[in-house]
Amino acid sequence: MAAGHGTRMRSSLPKVLHAVCGRPMIEWVIDAAREAGAERVVCVARPGSGLDRALPAGTELAEQRAGEGTGAAVLAARNQIEAASAEHGDVVVLSGDHPLVTAELLRALLARHAQRDAAATLLTTDKLDPTGYGRILRDAYGDVERLVETKYPEHVPASELAVREINLGSYAFRPADLLEALSRVAETDGERYLTGVFPLLRERECRIATHRTDDVRSALGVNDRADLMEVERVARLDLIERHARAGVSFSAPETVYLDADVEIGEDTTIAPGVTLTAGTRIGRRCTIGPQTTIHGSTLGERVHAAHSQLVEAEVAAGATIGPFAYLRPAARIGENAKVGSFVEVKNAHVGRGAKVPHLSYIGDAEIGEGANVGAGNITANYDGRDKHRTHIGRNVRTGVDTAFVAPVQVGDGAYTGAGSVIVDDVPAGALGIARSRQRNVEGYAERASEEEEAE
Repeated sequence: MAAGHGTRMRSSLPKVLHAVCGRPMIEWVIDAAREAGAERVVCVARPGSGLDRALPAGTELAEQRAGEGTGAAVLAARNQIEAASAEHGDVVVLSGDHPLVTAELLRALLARHAQRDAAATLLTTDKLDPTGYGRILRDAYGDVERLVETKYPEHVPASELAVREINLGSYAFRPADLLEALSRVAETDGERYLTGVFPLLRERECRIATHRTDDVRSALGVNDRADLMEVERVARLDLIERHARAGVSFSAPETVYLDADVEIGEDTTIAPGVTLTAGTRIGRRCTIGPQTTIHGSTLGERVHAAHSQLVEAEVAAGATIGPFAYLRPAARIGENAKVGSFVEVKNAHVGRGAKVPHLSYIGDAEIGEGANVGAGNITANYDGRDKHRTHIGRNVRTGVDTAFVAPVQVGDGAYTGAGSVIVDDVPAGALGIARSRQRNVEGYAERASEEEEAE
């Protein structure tokens, strides 16, 4: 496949590495080819493109060091095409910037190619506005007689412009026929075009067939960022539809962002304004959102997460997150636990049935099963040089506005007094209090007022 070298993206990133639903667009094409049965996938790119470091494992790179145009790009993979010929295989030529081609469509193209015993088979459609596309003209037997380019329609007869069947730019070839014809294609304006092989194949009385499709998504190419937005919109809605058919409810699908490899279990509801990015796994019967963002996290069954952000976190079954919670990397929330409003958890484990209801920071900590962390609690985990852990035992009850200066441990069943700064371990079952005794200064307000008037 050709990677594409367009510069209209206005980006230092190679065009085919721009993401569509969280995955580089070239990977969509590679995955479709492999799913369709490709034994080898070869990506053609210019030297220095950077694709050699970005292609999925098992994908070969052929560098196009000479020539311009689609034909020159295919010739850059001559060695691999010759190998396919020796193995009596077929060659499918795809565009790396057309990410919505599907394995199903490629299998159908190859089946038609074999059925017609063709030297070449083109993917075509008559379901698009044909303006600007190459028209398919057929002979009396229904095979392709020639392609008519319509970039300059004023030079094309009206009868040919009236043809609605167009070339979509994906092809299957017999390798030897492809290379023989392509070696004889002359350059046009300095470019060697792949479509130049078809009249040469006809000269040799080789059959040129077509597979006509109603699936026009494969025609959606990316030349600039506006194209990229449209391709992503189509791909995202397709992903949402697949999840919906698998038992997931979307309250407002047009407001949901969804990456390609997200997994969602049956009977889960995705509310408005939800973003689910690559690596996210969500169990059955969950309620996600509204306005929740989940990056690369795993959620068990029956999790509820509203107005929150989760990043590389693990949430066990039955847990409740939010509203307005923030789970940072390595946060692990136990079964039926609660992480409530304006709570931040980082590199910490909140045990089964434990509660951190509101306004707390839990970092580098262990919260035991059944513990209840009062409002405004903070684990002071950083001493200016190193991070330390706080261990809060099972069934602990901490008072509001308690700070734990790590490293520190609170034993099972212990309590802390409101407003305490805990710097030493609290034994199991004890009450830890660390605050000065209250002292009321009588008449202070009156004296303060007199001092202000005197100034």
